[in-house]
Amino acid sequence: MTAYLCGVAGVSRSGYYAWVKAEPFRQEQAYKDEIDGHLIREHFISLNSKAGALTVKMHLERKNDVIMNHKKIRRLMHKYNMVAKVRQANPYRKMAKANQEHRACPNLLERKFKQEEPGKVLLTDITYLRYGKGQWAYLSCVKDGATNEIPAHVLSASLELRIVEKTLEELLRSMDYNVHPEAILHSDQGMHYTHPVFQDRVKKAGFTQSMSRKGNCWDNAPMESFFGHMKDELEYEDCQTLEELRHRVNEYILMYNTSRYQWGLKKMTPDEYRSHLLTA
Repeated sequence: MTAYLCGVAGVSRSGYYAWVKAEPFRQEQAYKDEIDGHLIREHFISLNSKAGALTVKMHLERKNDVIMNHKKIRRLMHKYNMVAKVRQANPYRKMAKANQEHRACPNLLERKFKQEEPGKVLLTDITYLRYGKGQWAYLSCVKDGATNEIPAHVLSASLELRIVEKTLEELLRSMDYNVHPEAILHSDQGMHYTHPVFQDRVKKAGFTQSMSRKGNCWDNAPMESFFGHMKDELEYEDCQTLEELRHRVNEYILMYNTSRYQWGLKKMTPDEYRSHLLTA
């Protein structure tokens, strides 16, 4: 009967007996998967179901002292249907066209974001946040290319020039007005950054201004990446007031700077990596 059934199934008798013999191992493996899957799920849920395998791996190592291969984490996340929520591209975002009095700057950075000196490469941009009953808010941020830290951010209900002026002021305060002698402030060619008033303030503050090539988001990819991850991870659309939204954004950026482990920062947080670079 065994030989007959193996023939019907299209398997060899030796293969069938090997499969039967391995049953205890499969049960043991399934039990281990269940234990590890439960631990992974705890971190996945604590991260609002918006974390991938590498983020979960860093939290396991830092929070539980558990070393687990990222491929195994990815396999177990797939096995137990832990699918991270991902952002969708916004097809309606448009770049404002500068008028004739505005002046674009050359791309001095050339995508050399990681220069291992805090405060040397600073990236900036503005993103849109929709909340409440169709209201819009605008978030202007600066990101340190070396540490991934967000040293300055401003949330506003207005897209007037003041939003980038306030961001620059906050950046200078965060640096104690001690600007790196070779500091570069890099942005896209948006109307705020090409405005002569803003460019004059940037120059007086001690920064050299650099801009992405027109229509090339890769030239400012780390800043775009931060906004994308923030929108994936931050629950903000149910905020009813600008102040409530501001509170959540402030909390998220504080968490990002001080508690979010990052694979590209040797599994450190931005604050920890900044201290690491300064010590080194």
